Amino acid sequence: MPRILIADDQPDVLAALRLLLKGERFEIQTASSPAAVLKAIDSQELDVVLIDLNYARDTTSGSEGLELLTRIQSHDPTIPIVVMTAWGNVDLAVEAMRRGARDFIQKPWDNARLLSVLRTQVELAEALRRGQRLEAENLALRDTAAGTTAEQPKIIAESSAMKEVLKLVERIGPADVNVLITGENGTGKEVIARALHSMSGRSRKPLVSLNAGALAEGVFESELFGHVRGAFTDAKTDRVGRFELADGGTLFLDEIANVPLNLQPKLLRVLETCEFERVGSSKTQKVDVRVLSATNSDLNVDVARGRFRQDLLFRLNTVEVHLPPLRDRLDDIPPLAEHFLRQHRDHYRRPVEGFSREAVEALRQHAWPGNVRELDHVVERAVLMTPGMTVTAFDLALQTSRDASVSARLEEMSLEEAERLLIEKALARFEGNANRAAEALGLSRSALYRRLQKYGLS
Repeated sequence: MPRILIADDQPDVLAALRLLLKGERFEIQTASSPAAVLKAIDSQELDVVLIDLNYARDTTSGSEGLELLTRIQSHDPTIPIVVMTAWGNVDLAVEAMRRGARDFIQKPWDNARLLSVLRTQVELAEALRRGQRLEAENLALRDTAAGTTAEQPKIIAESSAMKEVLKLVERIGPADVNVLITGENGTGKEVIARALHSMSGRSRKPLVSLNAGALAEGVFESELFGHVRGAFTDAKTDRVGRFELADGGTLFLDEIANVPLNLQPKLLRVLETCEFERVGSSKTQKVDVRVLSATNSDLNVDVARGRFRQDLLFRLNTVEVHLPPLRDRLDDIPPLAEHFLRQHRDHYRRPVEGFSREAVEALRQHAWPGNVRELDHVVERAVLMTPGMTVTAFDLALQTSRDASVSARLEEMSLEEAERLLIEKALARFEGNANRAAEALGLSRSALYRRLQKYGLS
């Protein structure tokens, strides 16, 4: 039912309009003064406002109603306003329309025309809201790129640790509960968030992402809840917040431990009541949002140190999904590397077919402090840098403990010792292929063989 606010200082006019509109399936609110009108607009969403232009202070000029019209427009320019007066004239109608009125009704009104005008304004307002919602969802899609797709992301899980994670994800994905995803940086927390969204009944709605660690404290509240024009310096237009963008869908809050302590009560409130206000507005809005959050911090430690609210943690982690580091997922490393190799080979159009045995072993032996993200970057660089069709251990350029000790030794080596070491590494890189090793070292084939003989290398 469309919600209409009727403002007039005459009780009999309000009663007549209430009787007329109630039979036309309008939800009716009434006000008898400009102050009551502004209070009603502050406290609720309205589909149309019908206001008289004359109140107690002045009975003929319409100036009081025009002032009210201006104040409504400055507060919320999207509300359709229809003005009505018994002292109608062309100049007053023109001035009302100039100040933002959508239409003009003269008393005594014609029932059919009044109903037609109100229905038209309700339909236009609904079309405008649909357009704004579509624009907001498109903005969310642009802002979060791949993070908004409902297509289930590919998750590679050959290790027993990740298979257990996937079982849990498949169980809670459709459950519509808030989920806290924990794990070291680079373990794939955003991928799990996209998987949870794609498995839910919200998959046709946006997945909106917000990185709490990338925001300054001064803009955090506006990013979450939006703001109205004039709420603070440079707030020249209204802005839709991430909760509003995600209405009906999912909101992914990455690095949740970075939410400022003074804003945590507001986040807790929207999780508990689904209600919030834009910055600078007293109008309460409701949303239906599933919240997924992620952190690489131990929030229980943050709670103990007074940096994070315990009640907020309880609301966020109805279920916790912990992602193991890559060093505990050795069986996932080769298939993940092959997956990234195919991606980057196709992207850069490089004729790379796979990894050598030594390269696979080097991948398994590396500590991976950057986890899956580091593996992706290492494979991307190797695809670009390898001169052949197979990625070798040398192409991976992994810094191992052995490499570190070699670097330290180089500082103490003679020129001949350093040359011998470089030749050995070149031969290992190209699996004994003397032609390719000589080319990489900038030597002719005969010059390389002389050095091999000199250093007793085969």
